[in-house]
Amino acid sequence: MKYCRFLHDGEARYGLVEGQGEEQRITRLLLASPHLAGGDLEELPSRKLPPLRLAEASLFAPVEPTKIVCVGRNYREHAAELGNEVPSEPLIFLKPTSALVGTGAEVRRPPISQRVDYEGEMGVVIGRACRHLNPAEDVRPFILGYTCVNDVTARDLQNKDGQWTRAKGFDTFCPVGPLVSDEVDPWSGISVQTRVNGELRQDGNTRNFIFPLEVVLRHITQFMTLFPGDLIATGTPKGVGPVVAGDVMEVTVAGVGALRNQVVDEPAH
Repeated sequence: MKYCRFLHDGEARYGLVEGQGEEQRITRLLLASPHLAGGDLEELPSRKLPPLRLAEASLFAPVEPTKIVCVGRNYREHAAELGNEVPSEPLIFLKPTSALVGTGAEVRRPPISQRVDYEGEMGVVIGRACRHLNPAEDVRPFILGYTCVNDVTARDLQNKDGQWTRAKGFDTFCPVGPLVSDEVDPWSGISVQTRVNGELRQDGNTRNFIFPLEVVLRHITQFMTLFPGDLIATGTPKGVGPVVAGDVMEVTVAGVGALRNQVVDEPAH
């Protein structure tokens, strides 16, 4: 099952998405948040809509998380390209929910940064509250679905600060979308790619995670509760690089779709 969050009668509402590729259409209005489904999207009440092509809908970020939890350096080649050691356990940081935007929204490049990078990733949306997952516990029942994430980063500020909150926390620095799908299997391997102005810059696969999803979820839930709707960004493959005003970033997760955002310069205040 796939769902999006779109503009309907002047409000942001959730909709069921059916079809594949360019033929995807929003066919039903979900009458409750998918995050309240307890992991079972089929049980959500809904109302039939005149089919609306997904490409023609005004889309918002398809998640409303209490927090955005990110995994750093989860691909060996990405750690190496920035001169970092491979971590011995998942490296976790947070992005604020104020950074969320949907596909099609502008990403604002702040005037205090001289280098803003794209970081394409697969996102995991939590479906059921979880805390202290044990080593033998299957994490799949706690996952609602998967989406595309761009962990936009002010690289110069990240290096300057020595910690990552400011560099990754600017408004618009977490594009997510275009939809959430439970029809893919990261354990079997999903392609994660990023293009800038149509040119392929990143080409990774979830088979190459240093820490697979079960390790990531068990690790996170040892120190914080994950709630329905929370978003986990699972790490970016090698090939990160800077963008400037006018560039169009496109993050594609195979079987999910493409997240497109244009970069603009934010005026100085």
